[in-house]
Amino acid sequence: MSTIETTSTGWRPSALRQGRDRVRNRPPLSVILAFAMLLLVIGWSVAPGLFTSQDPARGVPAEAFQGPSAAHWFGTDHLGRDEFARVVHGSASSVTSALVAVAIGVVVGGLMGLLGGFLGGWVDATLARLVDVLLAIPSFLLAVVVVSALGFETINAAIATGVSAVAVFARVMRSEVLKTRRAVFVEASLLLGGSRWHVLVRHVLPNASRSVLNLAVLQFGLSILVIAGLAFLGYGDPPPASDWGLLVSAGKDYPLAPWLVYTPALVTIATVLSANRISRWLRKTD
Repeated sequence: MSTIETTSTGWRPSALRQGRDRVRNRPPLSVILAFAMLLLVIGWSVAPGLFTSQDPARGVPAEAFQGPSAAHWFGTDHLGRDEFARVVHGSASSVTSALVAVAIGVVVGGLMGLLGGFLGGWVDATLARLVDVLLAIPSFLLAVVVVSALGFETINAAIATGVSAVAVFARVMRSEVLKTRRAVFVEASLLLGGSRWHVLVRHVLPNASRSVLNLAVLQFGLSILVIAGLAFLGYGDPPPASDWGLLVSAGKDYPLAPWLVYTPALVTIATVLSANRISRWLRKTD
Protein backbone atom coordinates (compact mmCIF):
# COMPACT_ATOMS: atom_id res chain seq x y z
CA MET A 1 0.00 0.00 0.00
CA SER A 2 1.33 3.46 -0.89
CA THR A 3 2.70 5.52 1.98
CA ILE A 4 1.63 8.79 0.35
CA GLU A 5 -1.77 9.87 1.63
CA THR A 6 -4.18 12.15 -0.17
CA THR A 7 -4.54 15.45 1.67
CA SER A 8 -7.83 17.08 2.58
CA THR A 9 -7.60 19.24 -0.54
CA GLY A 10 -7.26 16.22 -2.77
CA TRP A 11 -3.62 16.92 -3.65
CA ARG A 12 -0.77 14.55 -2.98
CA PRO A 13 2.54 15.86 -1.64
CA SER A 14 4.33 14.74 -4.79
CA ALA A 15 1.87 16.66 -6.95
CA LEU A 16 2.33 19.75 -4.79
CA ARG A 17 6.10 19.48 -5.11
CA GLN A 18 5.83 19.10 -8.86
CA GLY A 19 3.60 22.16 -9.02
CA ARG A 20 6.04 24.19 -6.95
CA ASP A 21 8.93 23.05 -9.14
CA ARG A 22 7.09 24.10 -12.29
CA VAL A 23 6.36 27.53 -10.82
CA ARG A 24 9.94 27.88 -9.59
CA ASN A 25 11.42 26.96 -12.99
CA ARG A 26 9.07 29.22 -14.91
CA PRO A 27 10.97 32.34 -16.04
CA PRO A 28 9.75 35.54 -14.38
CA LEU A 29 8.25 38.41 -16.34
CA SER A 30 11.53 40.33 -16.38
CA VAL A 31 13.28 37.42 -18.09
CA ILE A 32 10.48 37.09 -20.66
CA LEU A 33 10.76 40.80 -21.43
CA ALA A 34 14.55 40.47 -21.70
CA PHE A 35 14.19 37.62 -24.19
CA ALA A 36 11.65 39.67 -26.15
CA MET A 37 14.03 42.62 -26.30
CA LEU A 38 16.93 40.51 -27.55
CA LEU A 39 14.73 38.77 -30.11
CA LEU A 40 13.55 42.18 -31.33
CA VAL A 41 17.11 43.44 -31.72
CA ILE A 42 18.15 40.24 -33.50
CA GLY A 43 15.13 40.62 -35.78
CA TRP A 44 16.23 44.17 -36.58
CA SER A 45 19.70 42.95 -37.47
CA VAL A 46 18.53 40.01 -39.61
CA ALA A 47 15.61 41.60 -41.49
CA PRO A 48 15.50 45.38 -40.94
CA GLY A 49 13.17 45.80 -43.93
CA LEU A 50 10.39 44.07 -41.98
CA PHE A 51 10.42 46.82 -39.34
CA THR A 52 10.97 49.96 -41.39
CA SER A 53 10.70 50.99 -45.02
CA GLN A 54 12.74 54.18 -44.58
CA ASP A 55 16.21 54.54 -46.08
CA PRO A 56 18.68 55.12 -43.22
CA ALA A 57 21.13 57.05 -45.45
CA ARG A 58 18.69 59.36 -47.23
CA GLY A 59 16.53 62.01 -45.69
CA VAL A 60 14.20 64.87 -46.53
CA PRO A 61 15.84 68.19 -45.56
CA ALA A 62 12.43 69.79 -45.07
CA GLU A 63 11.72 67.23 -42.30
CA ALA A 64 14.92 67.88 -40.33
CA PHE A 65 14.80 67.88 -36.54
CA GLN A 66 11.26 66.58 -36.22
CA GLY A 67 10.50 65.12 -32.84
CA PRO A 68 9.23 61.57 -32.24
CA SER A 69 5.81 61.10 -33.80
CA ALA A 70 3.66 58.48 -35.50
CA ALA A 71 5.42 59.21 -38.78
CA HIS A 72 8.92 59.10 -37.26
CA TRP A 73 8.95 57.05 -34.06
CA PHE A 74 12.43 58.20 -33.03
CA GLY A 75 12.28 61.59 -34.77
CA THR A 76 14.59 62.79 -37.55
CA ASP A 77 18.15 64.10 -37.60
CA HIS A 78 19.72 67.24 -39.12
CA LEU A 79 19.42 65.79 -42.64
CA GLY A 80 15.82 64.68 -42.23
CA ARG A 81 16.76 61.00 -41.95
CA ASP A 82 14.46 58.76 -39.94
CA GLU A 83 16.22 57.99 -36.67
CA PHE A 84 14.28 54.77 -36.08
CA ALA A 85 15.43 53.43 -39.46
CA ARG A 86 19.02 54.32 -38.59
CA VAL A 87 18.77 52.55 -35.23
CA VAL A 88 17.19 49.47 -36.81
CA HIS A 89 19.76 49.23 -39.60
CA GLY A 90 22.59 49.96 -37.18
CA SER A 91 21.62 46.96 -35.04
CA ALA A 92 23.10 44.58 -37.64
CA SER A 93 26.56 46.02 -37.12
CA SER A 94 26.19 46.10 -33.32
CA VAL A 95 24.85 42.55 -32.98
CA THR A 96 27.29 41.04 -35.49
CA SER A 97 30.24 42.77 -33.87
CA ALA A 98 29.18 41.60 -30.42
CA LEU A 99 28.81 38.02 -31.66
CA VAL A 100 32.30 38.16 -33.21
CA ALA A 101 33.72 39.45 -29.94
CA VAL A 102 32.01 36.73 -27.92
CA ALA A 103 33.14 34.05 -30.37
CA ILE A 104 36.76 35.17 -30.04
CA GLY A 105 36.54 35.18 -26.27
CA VAL A 106 34.84 31.78 -26.07
CA VAL A 107 37.09 30.00 -28.57
CA VAL A 108 40.47 31.46 -27.62
CA GLY A 109 39.85 31.99 -23.92
CA GLY A 110 37.93 28.74 -23.52
CA LEU A 111 40.67 26.76 -25.24
CA MET A 112 43.34 28.34 -23.05
CA GLY A 113 41.40 27.60 -19.88
CA LEU A 114 40.54 24.07 -21.02
CA LEU A 115 44.11 23.08 -21.83
CA GLY A 116 45.63 24.83 -18.84
CA GLY A 117 43.19 23.35 -16.34
CA PHE A 118 43.28 19.82 -17.74
CA LEU A 119 46.97 19.42 -18.62
CA GLY A 120 48.39 21.38 -15.68
CA GLY A 121 52.13 21.66 -15.24
CA TRP A 122 54.12 24.09 -17.35
CA VAL A 123 51.22 24.50 -19.79
CA ASP A 124 48.95 25.77 -17.03
CA ALA A 125 51.69 27.98 -15.58
CA THR A 126 52.47 29.58 -18.96
CA LEU A 127 48.86 30.22 -19.87
CA ALA A 128 48.11 31.51 -16.36
CA ARG A 129 50.89 34.12 -16.67
CA LEU A 130 49.51 35.22 -20.04
CA VAL A 131 46.03 35.55 -18.54
CA ASP A 132 47.44 37.59 -15.65
CA VAL A 133 49.04 40.00 -18.12
CA LEU A 134 45.75 40.44 -19.99
CA LEU A 135 43.83 40.96 -16.74
CA ALA A 136 46.33 43.60 -15.62
CA ILE A 137 45.37 45.82 -18.58
CA PRO A 138 41.93 47.50 -18.38
CA SER A 139 39.69 45.86 -20.97
CA PHE A 140 38.57 49.10 -22.62
CA LEU A 141 42.14 50.39 -22.82
CA LEU A 142 43.25 47.09 -24.37
CA ALA A 143 40.43 47.35 -26.90
CA VAL A 144 41.49 50.89 -27.82
CA VAL A 145 45.10 49.78 -28.30
CA VAL A 146 44.13 46.82 -30.48
CA VAL A 147 41.68 48.76 -32.67
CA SER A 148 44.25 51.54 -33.06
CA ALA A 149 46.72 48.99 -34.39
CA LEU A 150 44.24 47.27 -36.70
CA GLY A 151 42.40 50.31 -38.03
CA PHE A 152 39.25 52.28 -37.31
CA GLU A 153 36.52 49.88 -38.41
CA THR A 154 33.68 48.22 -36.56
CA ILE A 155 34.95 44.70 -37.27
CA ASN A 156 38.32 45.68 -35.82
CA ALA A 157 36.51 47.05 -32.77
CA ALA A 158 34.83 43.63 -32.44
CA ILE A 159 38.19 41.86 -32.63
CA ALA A 160 39.62 44.23 -30.05
CA THR A 161 36.68 43.61 -27.72
CA GLY A 162 37.06 39.86 -28.16
CA VAL A 163 40.77 40.02 -27.33
CA SER A 164 40.01 41.96 -24.17
CA ALA A 165 37.52 39.22 -23.13
CA VAL A 166 39.90 36.29 -23.65
CA ALA A 167 41.33 36.46 -20.14
CA VAL A 168 37.91 36.36 -18.46
CA PHE A 169 36.77 33.30 -20.41
CA ALA A 170 40.11 31.57 -19.80
CA ARG A 171 39.88 32.14 -16.05
CA VAL A 172 36.29 30.87 -15.81
CA MET A 173 36.93 27.82 -18.00
CA ARG A 174 40.07 26.89 -16.08
CA SER A 175 38.27 26.99 -12.73
CA GLU A 176 35.43 24.85 -14.08
CA VAL A 177 37.86 22.34 -15.60
CA LEU A 178 39.78 22.02 -12.34
CA LYS A 179 36.53 21.34 -10.50
CA THR A 180 35.29 18.84 -13.10
CA ARG A 181 38.63 17.04 -13.35
CA ARG A 182 38.33 15.92 -9.72
CA ALA A 183 34.87 14.38 -10.28
CA VAL A 184 34.43 10.66 -9.71
CA PHE A 185 33.16 9.94 -13.23
CA VAL A 186 36.27 11.53 -14.76
CA GLU A 187 38.59 9.40 -12.63
CA ALA A 188 36.51 6.31 -13.42
CA SER A 189 36.76 6.99 -17.14
CA LEU A 190 40.54 7.24 -16.90
CA LEU A 191 40.77 4.04 -14.84
CA LEU A 192 38.64 2.20 -17.42
CA GLY A 193 41.23 2.97 -20.08
CA GLY A 194 39.81 6.12 -21.63
CA SER A 195 42.39 8.31 -23.33
CA ARG A 196 43.03 11.82 -22.04
CA TRP A 197 41.61 13.25 -25.27
CA HIS A 198 38.43 11.17 -24.93
CA VAL A 199 37.96 12.19 -21.31
CA LEU A 200 38.62 15.83 -22.16
CA VAL A 201 36.09 15.99 -25.02
CA ARG A 202 33.50 13.52 -23.73
CA HIS A 203 33.35 14.39 -20.03
CA VAL A 204 35.29 17.51 -19.02
CA LEU A 205 34.30 19.91 -21.79
CA PRO A 206 30.48 19.40 -21.64
CA ASN A 207 30.39 19.77 -17.86
CA ALA A 208 32.78 22.71 -17.69
CA SER A 209 31.08 24.73 -20.43
CA ARG A 210 27.89 25.54 -18.50
CA SER A 211 29.33 28.54 -16.69
CA VAL A 212 30.97 29.67 -19.92
CA LEU A 213 27.53 29.81 -21.56
CA ASN A 214 26.26 32.15 -18.85
CA LEU A 215 29.37 34.29 -19.24
CA ALA A 216 28.93 34.37 -23.02
CA VAL A 217 25.42 35.82 -22.69
CA LEU A 218 26.71 38.42 -20.23
CA GLN A 219 29.69 39.19 -22.46
CA PHE A 220 27.35 39.69 -25.43
CA GLY A 221 25.74 42.64 -23.70
CA LEU A 222 29.08 43.96 -22.47
CA SER A 223 30.53 43.70 -25.98
CA ILE A 224 27.68 45.78 -27.39
CA LEU A 225 28.43 48.42 -24.77
CA VAL A 226 32.20 48.40 -25.43
CA ILE A 227 31.77 48.50 -29.22
CA ALA A 228 29.27 51.35 -28.88
CA GLY A 229 31.79 53.18 -26.69
CA LEU A 230 34.52 52.69 -29.30
CA ALA A 231 32.18 53.91 -32.05
CA PHE A 232 31.29 56.94 -29.91
CA LEU A 233 35.00 57.82 -29.70
CA GLY A 234 35.42 57.41 -33.45
CA TYR A 235 37.06 53.97 -33.49
CA GLY A 236 34.31 52.37 -35.58
CA ASP A 237 32.97 52.81 -39.10
CA PRO A 238 32.75 56.46 -40.22
CA PRO A 239 29.48 58.17 -41.26
CA PRO A 240 27.05 57.51 -42.87
CA ALA A 241 27.23 54.28 -40.85
CA SER A 242 24.56 54.05 -38.17
CA ASP A 243 26.25 52.16 -35.35
CA TRP A 244 24.50 52.91 -32.08
CA GLY A 245 27.54 54.56 -30.51
CA LEU A 246 28.09 56.67 -33.62
CA LEU A 247 24.45 57.81 -33.53
CA VAL A 248 24.87 58.98 -29.93
CA SER A 249 28.10 60.75 -30.84
CA ALA A 250 26.47 62.53 -33.78
CA GLY A 251 23.37 63.44 -31.79
CA LYS A 252 25.26 65.14 -28.97
CA ASP A 253 26.09 68.01 -31.33
CA TYR A 254 22.42 69.02 -31.45
CA PRO A 255 21.25 69.77 -27.90
CA LEU A 256 17.91 71.07 -29.17
CA ALA A 257 17.14 67.60 -30.54
CA PRO A 258 17.70 65.36 -27.50
CA TRP A 259 15.95 62.39 -29.12
CA LEU A 260 19.02 61.95 -31.32
CA VAL A 261 20.90 60.94 -28.17
CA TYR A 262 18.41 59.24 -25.91
CA THR A 263 16.73 56.97 -28.49
CA PRO A 264 19.87 55.04 -29.57
CA ALA A 265 21.19 55.26 -26.02
CA LEU A 266 18.03 53.72 -24.56
CA VAL A 267 18.07 50.91 -27.13
CA THR A 268 21.69 50.17 -26.23
CA ILE A 269 20.96 50.23 -22.50
CA ALA A 270 17.87 48.02 -22.87
CA THR A 271 19.83 45.46 -24.91
CA VAL A 272 22.71 45.33 -22.42
CA LEU A 273 20.39 45.05 -19.42
CA SER A 274 18.38 42.30 -21.15
CA ALA A 275 21.51 40.23 -21.76
CA ASN A 276 22.54 40.80 -18.14
CA ARG A 277 19.14 39.68 -16.82
CA ILE A 278 19.11 36.52 -18.94
CA SER A 279 22.64 35.64 -17.83
CA ARG A 280 21.67 35.97 -14.16
CA TRP A 281 18.58 33.81 -14.70
CA LEU A 282 20.61 31.11 -16.46
CA ARG A 283 23.08 31.10 -13.58
CA LYS A 284 20.29 30.59 -11.05
CA THR A 285 18.75 27.72 -13.01
CA ASP A 286 22.01 25.73 -13.17
